Amino acid sequence: MAIPVKSALSPPTRGKAKIAILAFILLLSALGLAVPAQAAGSDWVKTEQTELRLVSAVDAVGDSRTITLGLHFRMKPGWKIYWRSPGDAGFPPTIDWKGSTNLAGATLLWPAPYRFDVSGLTTMGYKGEVVLPLSATLSKAGDALSLRASIDYLTCDDVCIPYTANLKLDLPAGAGAPAPEAAMIGVFLARQPGAAGVTIERASLRDVPKKDGKPGETVIEISVSARGDRAFVKPDIVAEHASIAVSEPPRVKLEDGGRRALFTFTLAGDKLTAAKLAGQKVTFTVLDEPLAVETEATPVVGAPPTQASGVGELMAMLLVALLGGLILNIMPCVLPVLSLKVIGAVGYGGQASSRVRAGFLASSAGIVASFLVLAGGAIALKSAGATVGWGIQFQQPVFLAFIIAVVLLFALNLAGLFEIALPSWLAGAAVAGEQRAARSELAGHFASGAFAALLATPCSAPFVGTALTFALSRGASETLAIFTALGLGLAAPFLLVAAFPKLASRLPRPGAWMLWVKRVMALALFATAVWLFTVLAGAAGWHAVLAVGAILGVMALAIGMRRRIGGFAVPLAIFAAALAIAAPLVVQGPAPAVAAVASGRWQPLDPARDIQAQIKERLAAGKVVIVDVTADWCVTCQVNKKLVLDTADVSGRLDRDGVLALRADWTRPSPSIAAYLKANQRFGIPFNIVYGPGAPDGVPLPELLTIDLVMGALDKAGRK
Repeated sequence: MAIPVKSALSPPTRGKAKIAILAFILLLSALGLAVPAQAAGSDWVKTEQTELRLVSAVDAVGDSRTITLGLHFRMKPGWKIYWRSPGDAGFPPTIDWKGSTNLAGATLLWPAPYRFDVSGLTTMGYKGEVVLPLSATLSKAGDALSLRASIDYLTCDDVCIPYTANLKLDLPAGAGAPAPEAAMIGVFLARQPGAAGVTIERASLRDVPKKDGKPGETVIEISVSARGDRAFVKPDIVAEHASIAVSEPPRVKLEDGGRRALFTFTLAGDKLTAAKLAGQKVTFTVLDEPLAVETEATPVVGAPPTQASGVGELMAMLLVALLGGLILNIMPCVLPVLSLKVIGAVGYGGQASSRVRAGFLASSAGIVASFLVLAGGAIALKSAGATVGWGIQFQQPVFLAFIIAVVLLFALNLAGLFEIALPSWLAGAAVAGEQRAARSELAGHFASGAFAALLATPCSAPFVGTALTFALSRGASETLAIFTALGLGLAAPFLLVAAFPKLASRLPRPGAWMLWVKRVMALALFATAVWLFTVLAGAAGWHAVLAVGAILGVMALAIGMRRRIGGFAVPLAIFAAALAIAAPLVVQGPAPAVAAVASGRWQPLDPARDIQAQIKERLAAGKVVIVDVTADWCVTCQVNKKLVLDTADVSGRLDRDGVLALRADWTRPSPSIAAYLKANQRFGIPFNIVYGPGAPDGVPLPELLTIDLVMGALDKAGRK
């Protein structure tokens, strides 16, 4: 019976296997210092051009179910064998394990290849000496392993010669010692492409005329923007997909001190077009010796990634970010923090200008600090290969529980349920008393600014999306600069009062009128808490909402009854708040059914499946499709639905013209939705796009929708 050999592992799985195998070999090598090494290899099978044998990293199976093997090739000068994706010619080595015993399967772990270009043909493979590592799994751990391998391979120089080599290797049962071949196998394992070190920022496709081809004959031109953790020297890239036959040598342009590489090359395949390949995952292997990184990306049809224009572009984007942050102040998402801003202003009536200035500068510093924390988190997530996006912290139930607890504390204080000052790290300008030390008061202003910034992040505003796309597709320094500019834009009203403190100090002194202002603002914060509970329901289920709500009710009760229960009230309130924040870790409901995500004319997209693939499945010939990526925590999304998407004008247009309306819900984390957004150069929501015969690549819409914008996009996409 033939046992198939897998040609590759997914990058995360392969990375873990590589680490485990290398650690195993090092352990065996260490143990081997005290044990005589026994050779573990088959006899050589020799031809005029090559020599081949099967080797093992150990001389006995031991008690592990996994054994590290290797196909050891030696080739005479000029001759080569091929990689898993050979290129214009050739085929990779294949193995038939028929006749083996106690072997469940084996996986080939391909080392990084080299590119060979001869007479206009490009191929990928190996010359000289190479070991192709194998991870073999035993049917029964501890039993002897008998290997019988029939290897079909092709070796080429000016001519190509196919060979078949029959190899046999027996490994006995018993404790295994490292074989002399272990170190050699380890060298080539270390050359296996990893999953970290390079980030694919964008991959775009377009059809271009084939060079020297017939009229109308096209190939795909693919442009890939890749950013490295270190500067590239002489990078190469290979694209792999079931439809791709050839991946030619790329044209490479290095930017940003070599940290960013723009690759442009053409692909050929059987009736392959950009439209057919778009939205499908393509494996990219970036090579820059000794660097070898393999990652997946989903190309989109469109123009090539833009080339950086240096300091000028960065300065322009900083201005865009400043403007975007300023506009955030009037977005719906900032309404919940309006109470903090109003109380912060009216509390300064009659105060000295220096005190007003210091307080508002501290609040501004808190806002900017929050944005720097968000930037640091984004940089860390990018470095780890995880999803980055604007407002995605609202997908985390623990974060939501924390925000709800803080909002309720502010609301209870403003409602007059307690008048004692909150801890300086939590209290805001609204609750700072005259008796508090100046340092504690400034800390309170700082904390209120930081909290206001966190509550403002569930929204995307005009210009914010453009700035975020630039920041999150660049290096750490650009990310920090753009997020700082966004923070300064949001803090602009505070900075204005700091520059002109009389704007606040000329307000009437606090009195009975201020109590009514506080109560009104408390109602706004209670409403915010109710909204956050609905967001928590989407992120963790109603069981979590009931648990968090009940525990926070105990917190509020302890605060309200502090005079009756005395000194026990504060510890009880703190304990209840901490328990409420941790509750979603224990109490979470199942994800809502996909059918519940959308209603009426809007059909749901499954967040667990590839979004672009689902869109292609639903896109009938000549059909117009509008896509809405939304979330419960995205306030702007809800405003767009209420004021535009669900209006009679737009709904009537969707029904009348048979437009297919699709909705993707990003309330909970979804790698597929994140990948779809990234493919469209978006890192936040709302995101709306319209596809159709007149716009196969889609017409993306801005964050804030209007009826005219949606109607115009539908008209453009519907043109034949």
